[in-house]
Amino acid sequence: MAFVRRKGNSFYLVHNVRRGGKVRQLHLARLGERARITDAVVREVSKKHPFVELNWRALREQTNNQVDLADASSPAIQKLVSSLRALNLELADLFPPLLRISETPTVARELLVQLRLLQSTLQVKLNQFDRKRGRFSHATLRMHGR
Repeated sequence: MAFVRRKGNSFYLVHNVRRGGKVRQLHLARLGERARITDAVVREVSKKHPFVELNWRALREQTNNQVDLADASSPAIQKLVSSLRALNLELADLFPPLLRISETPTVARELLVQLRLLQSTLQVKLNQFDRKRGRFSHATLRMHGR
């Protein structure tokens, strides 16, 4: 049976295998600082370990829904808030004239594509937190009341 294990600041997908009467852990993939099973992880593990049968749906549900928004002191939430603050500061320092003086137009185009993608992702997430959705309505109301 495969499961996610934390070692230091990283998460790993591991599977117990019995060899010579002993149980050994087979490290299937490094999942990073936040345990997420992406399509790339599934492809990589399936290619490297074709004979290991895994319940990907159950593993994804277990790992991808780990962030508990109710615990404001959790390391995952603290890191997320810190990353969002840093991103806001970086974006505040970015001005359109900087894009025009970029030596390669592909850099400017890629930056604009990523900013539009971020905008779309933010809109989807903000809609999920909309007060009409129920679960996080008190958080939305507090944010509006500031």
